[in-house]
Amino acid sequence: MGTAIEPGTDTDTLLQHAVSLMRGARVAVLTGAGVSTDSGIPDYRGEGAPVRTPMTFQSFLASEQARRRYWAGSHLGWRTFGSAVPNRGHLALAALEAGGVVTGVVTQNVDGLHRRAGSRRVVELHGTMDRVVCLTCGQAFARQAIADRLEALNPQIRLDRAIRIAPDGDVEVDDVDAMRLPECTVCGGVLKPDVVFFGEFVPVETFDAARSIVQGSDVLLVGGSSLVVNSGMRLIELARRRKMPIIVVNRGITKGDSRAAVKIDAGASEVFDRMAAALL
Repeated sequence: MGTAIEPGTDTDTLLQHAVSLMRGARVAVLTGAGVSTDSGIPDYRGEGAPVRTPMTFQSFLASEQARRRYWAGSHLGWRTFGSAVPNRGHLALAALEAGGVVTGVVTQNVDGLHRRAGSRRVVELHGTMDRVVCLTCGQAFARQAIADRLEALNPQIRLDRAIRIAPDGDVEVDDVDAMRLPECTVCGGVLKPDVVFFGEFVPVETFDAARSIVQGSDVLLVGGSSLVVNSGMRLIELARRRKMPIIVVNRGITKGDSRAAVKIDAGASEVFDRMAAALL
């Protein structure tokens, strides 16, 4: 797993050690919301993060009013969320993959920014906000097409209002009684963004794809995740059992710190950028 460095070591030394572990190795990457903060999308638990009352899958299914609230907030958030652009951290990981260092990216994010940055092998553990699916027939739709329909159905939606977006693209909205919901144009079924809600499980085939990236690598690099979500810790444990060096880059404490050969308490964008400069 590599020799852990003493706490208090300066960032430059930690970075040099991380680069030495990555040089000549196959590196799997696991990212969380902290990777996208420099793209204007807040994280869940960092300083200033909004208090959240996330929609559960059970509530979404059980209540049309809950679906109105969700779609109203999600639609307002999509305008900001969908216009976010990859930052230098996303671009650095794409460059490291193109240069043969990174074997693939497993992300807990639903913003699609790794794909838009040019990363080719990306597993989105929790789905993606840019796709919508019918819960009845499985038909998939582009999110922008559904956004256009929502605006046509709900001219009262104020798209110019000030919003505070969440990491999953949602916004808190109170007055939703007049909200008209889009339906599946194939079967009339209930539509839902293709993301894993609270109360849902990561699809087995998705986690298997993530596991495959880790198993085919020599080092696991974690960036921008506190590793509170169980799916991330399962990959950490897989790497630990395989005696792979684990590098954690995150502002603040994570659940994986005790398993890390190197922990760098810094922003992911800057560190990934410097790693790419050193390795390519």
